[in-house]
Amino acid sequence: MVNNVATLGRSGVHDFILIRASAIILALYSLFMLGYFIITDDVTYESWTALFACLPMKIFTILAVLAVLFHAWIGIWQVLTDYVKNTALRGFLQFIFTITLFVYVAAVFLTVWGV
Repeated sequence: MVNNVATLGRSGVHDFILIRASAIILALYSLFMLGYFIITDDVTYESWTALFACLPMKIFTILAVLAVLFHAWIGIWQVLTDYVKNTALRGFLQFIFTITLFVYVAAVFLTVWGV
């Protein structure tokens, strides 16, 4: 079993559940957005801002972005652990990917909540 700081004390079962739960959330969000584009005749700035003005859509979007964060974090950790054997390089790459993911989440928070 690989133990390092990136695992945050999780087990394989915990990672499995997080990956599956985040995949379900992302699938639901994708289907919702696909349905929105199919049902809406003309997607304009007004219709788009009206969609994201309602609180349930903001919450659903934030939940989907957090699902991307968890999904990508675990996926990147698994790929880097399997394929990058140099510990220093793996740590550096995990750091870069983690910072990038948190910047994406922060950007979505600022965009959705209009701060």
